[in-house]
Amino acid sequence: MALNGPALYVGIMSGTSLDGIDTALVELADGQFRLPVRLLATHYQAYAHPLKGALLALHHPTSNELHQAQLISNELAQLYAAATAILLQAAGIDPSQVRAIGCHGQTIRHRPEHGYTLQLGSAALLAELSGITVVSDFRSRDIAAGGQGAPLVPAFHDQALRHPDIHRVIVNIGGISNLTDLPPGRLTTGFDCGPGNLLMDAWIAQHCGEAYDKDGAWAASGQMIPALLQVMLNEPFLHAAPPKSSGRDLFNLAWLNSKLRGDESPADVQATLLALTSHAIADAIRGFCAGAQEVYLCGGGAHNHALVQHLSASLPDCLIQATDTLGMNADWVEAIAFAWLAQQAMHGHCANLPAVTGARHSCILGAIYQA
Repeated sequence: MALNGPALYVGIMSGTSLDGIDTALVELADGQFRLPVRLLATHYQAYAHPLKGALLALHHPTSNELHQAQLISNELAQLYAAATAILLQAAGIDPSQVRAIGCHGQTIRHRPEHGYTLQLGSAALLAELSGITVVSDFRSRDIAAGGQGAPLVPAFHDQALRHPDIHRVIVNIGGISNLTDLPPGRLTTGFDCGPGNLLMDAWIAQHCGEAYDKDGAWAASGQMIPALLQVMLNEPFLHAAPPKSSGRDLFNLAWLNSKLRGDESPADVQATLLALTSHAIADAIRGFCAGAQEVYLCGGGAHNHALVQHLSASLPDCLIQATDTLGMNADWVEAIAFAWLAQQAMHGHCANLPAVTGARHSCILGAIYQA
């Protein structure tokens, strides 16, 4: 396939929330670093409960974990291939028309301080099943260059959502929250802020059997516990200077339970977890994005009405809206970003931002598995 003119890419994202698979069919101006981008079709596939449980178990040492990880990696590749087939069929696109798939894979360990990161989802099997070239393992090259390997989407935000005159901050609220600072005329920076939805999701699942707190309604029914919030805000990661990245290796139910006395109302704990997410984001913006005028939210947290209200109250000088107002659907920004990252790899373009990850130099990200 010629590497010129508009080309189709598929982005696949399955994030820290462990809720399922986002797939996006994207048209990009191939051969160009700058966008525009056209989102042509999307498909979401929820994880079955047993798979989510197995993935959660692999975040910590378990019996026979290497064998289990490889089996699940193959299972994920089959799910990614099936989701891609549904996506393309709905769009009336033949796999031969797609230049490449950018597949983030499912993170089960992220330990840049030890020089590694691990995402499951066999890219070789995905290429075999889909008949499409696959780009995967985007984080490892940045870590090899001394970086955090995350977040990677700020490079995409820089290309797609920067304004020449307005100081914008893009905040992705997935399992972990991360931000991208886009000050006019200055370098793009970004980092993980702290927990996004993952603690709230885990807590409501444990106490109410729900996958997430719709609109933050359960949190809104409780009362924030100031002493508990302060204990959680004392977490050293939240006060560390960027570059920094995090995940379930740090923020998990064990971390939360270590902060609890045990007699708290579950709804009050949920309210406090929402406040924690909001404070972590607002503190990061105040501390490292001075002069920000507009804050645009994406990811699942952009739909949490109570969280958005809390952020608006914490950042009264900023306009806070979803990225939809910029023409970028908040639910699909990350999947689109990985389609773009695949394009950069296929053309040999560096796509990390050392100012974000702390890498010693720019790198071409991703391993390519030809169809």
